[in-house]
Amino acid sequence: MHPIIFFSKMDFSQSNLFGYIEDLQELTIIERPVRRSLKTPEEIERLTVDEELSDIERAVYLLSSGQDIQGTSVVANLPVLMRQNPAETLRRVLPKIREVLHVAGVEMQLTAAVSFLTVLQEESVSIHTYSHSFLHIILQNLEHRDAGVSNAWLETLLAVIEALPKETIRHEILNPLVSKAQLSQTLQSRLVSCKIMGKLANKFEAHIIKREILPLVKSLCQDVEYEVRTCMCRQLEHIAQGIGTELTKTVVLPELVELARDEGSSVRLAAFETLVNLLDMFDADDRSQTVLPLVKSFCEKSFKADESILVSLSFHLGKLCNGLYGIFTPEQHLRFLEFYKKLSTLGLQQENGHNDNQLELQTLEQEKKYISVRKNCAYNFPAMIVFVDPKNFHLELYSIFFCLCHDPEVPVRYTMAISFYEVAKLLNSGVYTIHKELVTLLQDESLEVLDALVGHLPEILELMTNGGENSGSESKLLSIPDLIPALTTAEQRAATSLKWRTHEKLLQKYACLPHIISSDQIYYRFLHRMLTIILTNNVLPVQKAAARTLCVYLRYNRKQEQRHEVIQKLIEQLGQGKSYWNRLRFLDTCEFIMELFSKSFFCKYFFLPVLELTHDPVANVRMKLCYLLPKVKSTLKIPTDKHLLQQLELCIRKLLCQEKDKDVLTIVKRTVLELDRMEISVDVFQKRFYENDLLDQEKERQEHLLLEMEQLEKEKQQNEGRSTNVNDKMFEKKRRDSKTSSVLTKSITLSVPGSSSGTSAGKEDKKSKLVRSQSFSTQALHPKYSNIDKCPNKSSATGYTSSVSGVGKSCMLSFSDDSFRTHSTGNSGNAAFLSSSSSRNLFNSADQKNNGNKESQSRKMSMPPGKSPPTLSATLTLNTCKGKIQHGLAEYTAPSAGQRMERIPSENTPWLITAGLQCHCAFDTNGLR
Repeated sequence: MHPIIFFSKMDFSQSNLFGYIEDLQELTIIERPVRRSLKTPEEIERLTVDEELSDIERAVYLLSSGQDIQGTSVVANLPVLMRQNPAETLRRVLPKIREVLHVAGVEMQLTAAVSFLTVLQEESVSIHTYSHSFLHIILQNLEHRDAGVSNAWLETLLAVIEALPKETIRHEILNPLVSKAQLSQTLQSRLVSCKIMGKLANKFEAHIIKREILPLVKSLCQDVEYEVRTCMCRQLEHIAQGIGTELTKTVVLPELVELARDEGSSVRLAAFETLVNLLDMFDADDRSQTVLPLVKSFCEKSFKADESILVSLSFHLGKLCNGLYGIFTPEQHLRFLEFYKKLSTLGLQQENGHNDNQLELQTLEQEKKYISVRKNCAYNFPAMIVFVDPKNFHLELYSIFFCLCHDPEVPVRYTMAISFYEVAKLLNSGVYTIHKELVTLLQDESLEVLDALVGHLPEILELMTNGGENSGSESKLLSIPDLIPALTTAEQRAATSLKWRTHEKLLQKYACLPHIISSDQIYYRFLHRMLTIILTNNVLPVQKAAARTLCVYLRYNRKQEQRHEVIQKLIEQLGQGKSYWNRLRFLDTCEFIMELFSKSFFCKYFFLPVLELTHDPVANVRMKLCYLLPKVKSTLKIPTDKHLLQQLELCIRKLLCQEKDKDVLTIVKRTVLELDRMEISVDVFQKRFYENDLLDQEKERQEHLLLEMEQLEKEKQQNEGRSTNVNDKMFEKKRRDSKTSSVLTKSITLSVPGSSSGTSAGKEDKKSKLVRSQSFSTQALHPKYSNIDKCPNKSSATGYTSSVSGVGKSCMLSFSDDSFRTHSTGNSGNAAFLSSSSSRNLFNSADQKNNGNKESQSRKMSMPPGKSPPTLSATLTLNTCKGKIQHGLAEYTAPSAGQRMERIPSENTPWLITAGLQCHCAFDTNGLR
């Protein structure tokens, strides 16, 4: 019987695979002698240098008898030796370097070229000494057999030419150049001569160039080697700039026309690019009679016989079309536009309605070339918009714009993302036509595309929301319906990737959203996401970017309830978080709060939570807090924040007495010295703090304006609902019982300003406040200084209270603001803030004096429960108050209403002074107005 052979497949499971790997590793272990030391004693002896030698002596010794690597280190250290002892270096070291370079290898040659250039840039010696000592060595090594070494020395020489005087250039460089450019010289020598002549064209006058350089230029343009003709052709641009327009037209242009018909493709390409770069130097006749026919022939041959020029042609097409725009006929204009459209879709799957399967398979090299062509078309797209006129964009170029934004290759879409902002600026009012492509690029699968787009994202979004037809604040979201999902998707994709720099950049740019979309959209879609990133992300720059953006969102949030919720979460989840990392991020967030918000805002909400971290169990948290304490102290104002200053001093004393960590204690002592040197600002303006106080005042004014805007919007909604209910009730009661009509009329009169003029004045006042408040949401992120509002009928700059005036009986609008502290003045008359719960009333006629007691009862009833009118400690006589009343700001005492701050129109101040009221005067940091 024959044995049964079972054929089975090889098992590549994980366990067997590791077994195979171990077997292979065993086979690779081969016994070989192990060298127990890196260097032999003989080698160490040769590398040993006497430590007592000076730097100059050591350099000379190593260049004379050392190894190549030691000589290279000496050459690399040449700039240091020139700084320390230039005379000895030039006398002893530099001659040795010249001797060694004759037989030196490539590495030492490259190092010497860099060192010589560094000595020139550092100006260790005068240019005369440099040209005498270094220039000859540079010229000797220009024709090195290695092309890389020769180019390195050439770059050094071209940099030296910029600094050399004309006479030195003429004798040392220009005169030998005549012989070096001859046909009998080597190819490398002639190539070097071409580049040197291009550099010399800007160093001499036109007549010298015409006499001594142009004959060499013509000779090299006719050289037998195509490399020389190409190199000289690329230098014609620099030579044309040196000789001027007339000589360019008579000498350079004929050479370019001849080179454009050269048999070498690289020569034709160089001629075409030089021709495009020199378009500005040619007049209309030269462009129409010479340049345009050449360009047309290039375009015709690019698809047929000369594809080598296709990439360069696509790169320069935008500049070419705009440079020749004035001489194009309508037919030629359309022809070049169609040529651009053809290049923009070159190599895609469908071209001219035919499927690519019907065509021959493209090689990999062709595919790369076509990708480069489409990328260049994307680069030139803004120039083509100028070429066709932005008004014709939708008709002529939108389809190409769509194709390029949806191109299958990332480099093309990346280039479109970079140029998207330029396109948006050019379209201006027609920018709304490309909002779909913006959403597409935001949702692109490649993060490189997203990173390129994010660079100008704030400017693009501003143009999208304000530049289109829908520019109103209420229709911002309608202009870009898919914007918010696209933004959230982009952030989530960046967060899940490993490219944290793109994520950081994205979060920084998202700080512009308060000027783009509504406050509620930011609160529900972005603000909580920022807090989540701070709590969960592991990259510190990303966390800081999210913290700052969150503070910006909080700064422009228009609902006080939402602001308080976010502040509470910051304190509880970050400041009082279990992880010390979160508490460190809380301190970072507080820095941004101090940067973006007013001093009073920080002191009210974050001052005490920050001081609580002085008891933190982690030393790093206490250390970071100590670094932050000077900024914290700068937010205080005396005497208003005296109790907070005492808390700060108490915490510092505890740290000095109880701190056990040596590093933290050292920083605490250093911080105490810095705090002692600090000067605390007071409530009134001081000259040395004027700019900071003015900026802080502007921040505080905008914060109060947000609160005022929120209250006015609530009142507007309440008044609309109330007027509807009142009208319904009036109709019902009049129909049922006519006896109650008089009582009803009286009650309505008490609830609404007494006269029609008073009613209209109150409505106009509310409307002006609402419009002013709504306009705040569109202000810039960093507000500029603005003048204080001086209109007495508007609310004060501090924004603590608001009222509506009327003639006769009036209804006062009272609303509370719990986000600001009550400040009182001392007997010295220092400036102080008023309480947010205080009310302001406008006196418009003498009748209000007689009805003061009755209205005071109604005002007292209108105050929120649990609130009592604030009192001031300073009591001034009538004579003292005259000056204050003239500014329209005084405080009076009513029998039952207590003390309140009033805004008094200027026309009523004489009546108040003669009436003999007892006034208690106060004023705020914004100054009396």
